[in-house]
Amino acid sequence: MPTTNDIRATFLDYFAGNGHQIVPSSSLVPHNDPTLLFTNAGMVQFKNVFTGQETRPYSRATTAQKVVRAGGKHNDLDNVGYTARHHTFFEMMGNFSFGDYFKAEAIELAWKLVTGTFGLPKDRLLTTVYADDEEAAALWRKIAGLSDDRIIRIPTSDNFWRMGDTGPCGPCSEIFYDHGPEVAGGPPGSPDEDGDRFTEIWNLVFMQYFENPPGTRAPLPRPSIDTGLGLERFAAILQGKRDNYDTDTFRALILASAEVTGQDPDGPFNASHRVVADHLRSTSFLIADGVLPSKDGRGYVLRRIMRRAMRHLHLMGTTEPTFYRLVPALIRQMGEAYPELIHARALIEETMKGEELRFKAMLDRGLSLLADETERLGNGAPLPGDVAFKLYDTFGFPLDLTQDALRGTSHGVDVEGFNEAMDVQRKRARAAWSGSGDSATETVWFEARDTFGATEFLGYTTETSDAEVQTVVLDNAQVEAAGPGTKVALLLNQTPFYGESGGQVGDTGTITAPGLHIAVTDTQKKLGDLLVHYGTVVEGTVKPGMAVTAQVDHARRSAIRAHHSATHLLHEALRRRLGAHVTQKGSLNAPDRLRFDVSQPRPITPEELAEIEAEVNARIRENTDVTTRSMTPEEAIEQGAMALFGEKYGDEVRVVSMGGPEEGRAGWSIELCGGTHVRRTGDIGLFRITSESGVSSGVRRIEAVTGLAAQNATVATEERLNQIAAMLRVPAAEAPERLAVVLEERKVMERQISDLQRKLASGSQAAASIVEIGGIKLDARNVGELPPKELKPLADSLRKEIGSGVIALVSTADGKGSIVVAATPDLAEKVDAVTLVRAASAAMDGKGGGGRRDMAQAGGPDISKADAALEAVRAALGQAATA
Repeated sequence: MPTTNDIRATFLDYFAGNGHQIVPSSSLVPHNDPTLLFTNAGMVQFKNVFTGQETRPYSRATTAQKVVRAGGKHNDLDNVGYTARHHTFFEMMGNFSFGDYFKAEAIELAWKLVTGTFGLPKDRLLTTVYADDEEAAALWRKIAGLSDDRIIRIPTSDNFWRMGDTGPCGPCSEIFYDHGPEVAGGPPGSPDEDGDRFTEIWNLVFMQYFENPPGTRAPLPRPSIDTGLGLERFAAILQGKRDNYDTDTFRALILASAEVTGQDPDGPFNASHRVVADHLRSTSFLIADGVLPSKDGRGYVLRRIMRRAMRHLHLMGTTEPTFYRLVPALIRQMGEAYPELIHARALIEETMKGEELRFKAMLDRGLSLLADETERLGNGAPLPGDVAFKLYDTFGFPLDLTQDALRGTSHGVDVEGFNEAMDVQRKRARAAWSGSGDSATETVWFEARDTFGATEFLGYTTETSDAEVQTVVLDNAQVEAAGPGTKVALLLNQTPFYGESGGQVGDTGTITAPGLHIAVTDTQKKLGDLLVHYGTVVEGTVKPGMAVTAQVDHARRSAIRAHHSATHLLHEALRRRLGAHVTQKGSLNAPDRLRFDVSQPRPITPEELAEIEAEVNARIRENTDVTTRSMTPEEAIEQGAMALFGEKYGDEVRVVSMGGPEEGRAGWSIELCGGTHVRRTGDIGLFRITSESGVSSGVRRIEAVTGLAAQNATVATEERLNQIAAMLRVPAAEAPERLAVVLEERKVMERQISDLQRKLASGSQAAASIVEIGGIKLDARNVGELPPKELKPLADSLRKEIGSGVIALVSTADGKGSIVVAATPDLAEKVDAVTLVRAASAAMDGKGGGGRRDMAQAGGPDISKADAALEAVRAALGQAATA
């Protein structure tokens, strides 16, 4: 009996042997189709190839594609575990022709593989074709030898595939397997087609038309092939089973579930084991592809899947987190084909464990409330919508989990009442916001939030994604279109653009479509979960509903990431060097620099800064992984994470760890942070502190650069050093010592010059400068370029020489007037030096002056009036002498 892994490998090898390129599965998060929540078919990653927007180096391909159907129109969640063939996660095998072969070869390849390579008996197979597709019917007769009664014509859209309202389309042809008359059910197209007798194996899509908006079709110049074969269904047939959950892969996972729960795999909890096995796969693969549980979007769907599995584990008697213990069993089954499971094992297990701990904390209370409420209901009465909403809002029960818990009872849920309660909560939140003062400008975003919900942020894992324009805003009003030159604000359903928050600036980049180009100059976060793109329409017209491509400026984002990650390392290095009192008080993470404000009572010394810079660079050189985890703020803080100043945290936070683990800690640096970061610390490149200064009492600011900016700063510093060395005429390595000698020589020369200037100034006018005014001797001198700092020593020296009298000195050094007036002690009662110096200052257009009665100093901007200042002293002294 072939295993599922054997079947997958055989399928891919068969088509590789027929000239097809084996293409790895794309992510479960589609980045080229904004209409999809998850990748739901094998052709999703080739959509742009089929439409001609992208070319590949091959014209034939084959894949084993990971698929999730648990949200939107492809939602099988409610049926999983209770039917034979419904799954949230499955593998879609397929082969594709991009304008190469068409119907004949597609049918021949499929038939030979199914009946030849895999050996299914021909008499157990039948096919369907679109009612008008006589070409396909004829090929089945010719290639497979099928009689007309085994070629069923289907006139409905089930056998005509469309990519969308417009675009490639064409008829389908399906291969079915007949389990035999002992199984209930009829062939496709019959009233009993929903029975289990006939199982669809393979769907062949013949893309041969292009559908235009009015519904008209034109032939494609290069028809193509898109096929899809469900691996789980096919494995069941090849392994002689009629239930997918009886195949080898699922059986192994069910047995693992039975082992950890202690419940019989085929006993009363058989459906619960099946739910756990299926949800284990979708949960693990989604987390491996970067989806984490959250309140919105893909994260919310993941949480619904996880909590459904965890409730079934709880029903089977588990009291501790158990879901994560099944991951090794999944890796044994699928890790070789999908190595991303192995690489992400730690993240998968930790996310599962944390989510189950949170869920179990509320599960008993929620189920108790549900039991109490259902006891009050009459037979068949629905659970009131407000009760279902309370379970959702208070206990974290998604609506479908409540519906699942009521399965098997006579009660459903009043879904309309649930939705009404949800609307009341939205209105309450909107009313609360109105008190913030922003209500007038934010009204348009409230309306958009109510209409479209939260923006799905993809920027943790990609910088490019397709998206749909949800609304176009001009002057705080939603409009139907905006043309060239218009400054717009756009809301997309999903985006890689980061909205400014947490100190990280918003992304810039482009939003484009055929004939449309918008330059995005900023991205802002509104109402907590809307990401608004601000920019200018450069070309074309943008309208709501348009499919666009959002592209972040890669170089700018990379620089921002480096600065943001360096901020985390800097924070930890500061705390370890200066003490635990250091906490963040503000930050800026921009493409060209980082700014980091911290609580610190004193300046940080150059020696401390050098040690901190060296520590950060040491962590960068370690080049360890930068990991993120999702958990509650309380759990994060228990693990040593630092919450950041000014941030508001919800029920869940992203925890970013950098550096190798330490005792009791998952990493050297652990912080709560919703920003974007480098993948490894080595991606930061280089870290340099450029300045340290005071911001306010007890707060210091550090500015720094990383990566290319740090490299440029280093080069600039080296250039300046070389210039200094050249001026000093020594090698750069000897410049500091030589400069120290030059500075010391300068000090000596300055002292010598100062001495000479004082001697010159004191002796230049001698006794000729002394006059007597009202019986008081005055020595008034314009000492020219004598430095202002030398005025007081000179005045003091001249005061000793004069015996009794007043000294007035004016300096005009460096283009500024400086005045000193000194009086001998015996004149203290009669002469006030402050009054005299202020008179001199006023004469030079200055203001004020101060000091003591025996020594005062002032200044004046107009040095051309130096002699007038001395004359003003003479006049003021004359007044004092005659008073």
